[in-house]
Amino acid sequence: MGFLAAFAGLGAAAVLAAAVLVVLASIHFDAANSEVPPGLERPARLRLAHALLVGASLLGRILENLHICTQLQFVRFLKNRRRQRRDSTLFFKDAKFKHVPVRIYQPKVPSAGRRRGIVYFHGGWWVFGSIRTHDNICQYLARESESVVVSVEYRLAPEHTYPAPLNDCLAAASHFLEAAEEYGVDKTRIVVAGDSAGGNLAASVCQALASKPGLVKVRAQILIYPLLQGVDFNLPSYQQNQAVPFSFRARTVFFCLQYLNGDPSPLEEVLKGSHVPAHLKLHYKRWLSADHIPREFKARGYAPSAPAACKDDVYEAVKSLSTPEFSPLLAEDAVVRLLPETFILTCEYDGLRDDGLLYKKRLEDQGVRVVWCHLAHGFHGIISLFDGFPSGKKGLEDIVTFVKSL
Repeated sequence: MGFLAAFAGLGAAAVLAAAVLVVLASIHFDAANSEVPPGLERPARLRLAHALLVGASLLGRILENLHICTQLQFVRFLKNRRRQRRDSTLFFKDAKFKHVPVRIYQPKVPSAGRRRGIVYFHGGWWVFGSIRTHDNICQYLARESESVVVSVEYRLAPEHTYPAPLNDCLAAASHFLEAAEEYGVDKTRIVVAGDSAGGNLAASVCQALASKPGLVKVRAQILIYPLLQGVDFNLPSYQQNQAVPFSFRARTVFFCLQYLNGDPSPLEEVLKGSHVPAHLKLHYKRWLSADHIPREFKARGYAPSAPAACKDDVYEAVKSLSTPEFSPLLAEDAVVRLLPETFILTCEYDGLRDDGLLYKKRLEDQGVRVVWCHLAHGFHGIISLFDGFPSGKKGLEDIVTFVKSL
């Protein structure tokens, strides 16, 4: 990229001084603005990982001010530089399903019959992430569950806003359901999976496919700390974990708005709940309410927020946040009862925890079998860091056990 050449033109002393300043500023920001509660796994390592992310963002802003590149380009560049190790037990193939780039992971070991298939949508708040950033997860799943894994390179916001990423995921999943046998996959044993924003996309894709005639049905869905609604950002988990890396409460809303339309200006109004009319809040309360969160998950603190009056201009600007297509938790019962067997992973120290808990209840109420994995010491993003956090490794192992049971 062009900024690498720009770096080469800077003096070594200037680069070193800038690096030291960025490191110090990142450590200070993390200490002053983030919270690592007691009970969270390996807190020092989490703080370091978060400080590195903050440092990358800070350096990206400096480069943007110098007109070398945008902050977004730089952070994406660093994330995609993650070293990739190719597992010798797998075949790798890059392809396109319709217009969507994918990477296919196939075990080399012979199989007695057709394998299971997993369509995986990466996380990254719809703004970051790629096939490269989640390569380690997909290799692990393919190897350990002896499945064919398809990792989907959907378009990213804010360049491509809702519903472009969702349409890409739906197109890739639909293609694989039709062409599975070409890859040695039993089309009746295909799983749709994703983490974080990818979990949102997986849930939305499953709902769309469940109602689509003519396609083979998805066998199961795997939702890893998914974001499932954009209506209420004052649930107990958001209050308890509003400054816990990596899912700061305000950061979550910022990226929801980037995905929605690329305009984060209504952030404060959305945080307050001024973006949803009273009649919709009342309609969705039967599914989306702190009353449905088990008491033990309120033990770390919860204070019901005062109802906020809806602002019509804000609602018009972001009304897709309160639709089932964006917020699969809000789908009608007739859709939910068509969904396949589901694995949901939640983390205690994650603002998105209660989305998963509420969706678990919705599915079970409609007779859908749910396997639930709760990481009591986990945080948002821990699965991507499974090499350094035992809870992340446990979560992946539980996912593999679920896949092998299908």
